Amino acid sequence: MIPDRATAALTIDLAALVENWRQLRGRMGAGSAVPKDCAAVLKADAYGTGARRALPALARAGCRTFFVAQVDEALSLIDLLPETARIFVLSGPPPGGAREMVAHGLIPVLNSADQIATWAETCGQTGIRAPCALHVDTGMTRLGLSWTEARALVADPGPLAAMEPVLLMSHLACADTPEHPLNTRQLEAFQAASRAFPRLPASLANSSGLFLDPAFRFDLGRPGIALYGGNPTPGGPNPMGEVVRLQGKILQVRQIDTPSPVGYGATHHAAAGRRLAIVGVGYADGYPRAAGNRSMGRLGGWPVPLVGRVSMDLITFDVSDAPETLAHPGAWIDLIGPGYGVDDLAEESGTIGYEILTRLGARYPRTYLSDDASTASVREDPIA
Repeated sequence: MIPDRATAALTIDLAALVENWRQLRGRMGAGSAVPKDCAAVLKADAYGTGARRALPALARAGCRTFFVAQVDEALSLIDLLPETARIFVLSGPPPGGAREMVAHGLIPVLNSADQIATWAETCGQTGIRAPCALHVDTGMTRLGLSWTEARALVADPGPLAAMEPVLLMSHLACADTPEHPLNTRQLEAFQAASRAFPRLPASLANSSGLFLDPAFRFDLGRPGIALYGGNPTPGGPNPMGEVVRLQGKILQVRQIDTPSPVGYGATHHAAAGRRLAIVGVGYADGYPRAAGNRSMGRLGGWPVPLVGRVSMDLITFDVSDAPETLAHPGAWIDLIGPGYGVDDLAEESGTIGYEILTRLGARYPRTYLSDDASTASVREDPIA
């Protein structure tokens, strides 16, 4: 149960998370006679939803490959990994951190010739032929081996002899824009890289990539945002289930008798006769400040506009058009949830769903709906 003292409530539906992964895994195998797999990206604390809750739920569903961005993220999760599972670190071995990765069985994604040399040296020093992934940059110009570096590695694979490459990967830059020509160029470049390293399983498709042509799927999918309910097909209906629900509690209802400014900077003026609900959520909780005068809430299903600026701890909604019986202190307004998802809030705040999710605040009491449908249990985290 949500504590009575709470002014906000964040609910994470683990069953929806698991079902999203199953749907994406199904896309990986659709129309293919060759076995394909689907990983789960857990970086940024599972996109703000809680990686230590998400990983066990996904593991129970059969997921055995996980990705994080940093070594510390991996170290915080390794005690939860099933014996047959593996966890990749996208940033690779940080300077001075390779030995610790080997000791804990973490798999680095090697992004440069320097990282390959470091991993080879560490494997040689420890006497362990440790696994790794090779990341080839196919057009994003971020992390990854250049094509020149990749060709040099093909010509002289000596540095790889000390280690055990288990995956070849790249990352799509424009998969959420299917018609973008860079998608085709990256696919062709990665196909060439896959031919250059023919013994390695290959991974290219991120969340949106799984909804492109099947040629993008290769052997392993790496969904992130879609697992957590973000729309991998912007501009079309969201095929994913909602995982996150955020609610704010009404602290006070104001009846406006004379025209009045609202909030810092007086950016909104309420006309006489309007009713305003003050809610105990603000930018200190990760609710976007840019949402001021732009976003919406839902009060008993009724859309209510946010008026005035977002404060550190408070936001204000105009509830004049909602039934008066719904708007009272203690009532809940949905800030993210049914009829108004994370991408809706992001669009009206001038950002993306990724940022909304990863900024979910520590002050929210979190309730986790169990992934075990037979028990439908609810687990609650204490307020931070």
